[in-house]
Amino acid sequence: MVFLKDQPNDNFLRYALAQEYFKIGEIEKTKTIYETLVNDSPDYSATYFHLGKLYEKMNLTEDAMQCYKNGIEVTLKNGEAHAKSELQAALLELEYDDLI
Repeated sequence: MVFLKDQPNDNFLRYALAQEYFKIGEIEKTKTIYETLVNDSPDYSATYFHLGKLYEKMNLTEDAMQCYKNGIEVTLKNGEAHAKSELQAALLELEYDDLI
């Protein structure tokens, strides 16, 4: 927390804090941090996969799909092929599950 106090707008630190909240079951805090990251730093692509998975866990399927699609756009813009493939796989899996 000391690092975050010194650098409150550091994307990685906020992302890491959300991960820690998730580990202890603080879903709403996790969601708030991820959504803030997406709004404040839309080019920080790491957030989209985890926010999408969180939406899935919360049964917010449409939100998850849109989150993955937005993340794919960001990774295309940033030239992040690996992150793009992870988001595409998550989206395809969710779309497939939605059909069954």
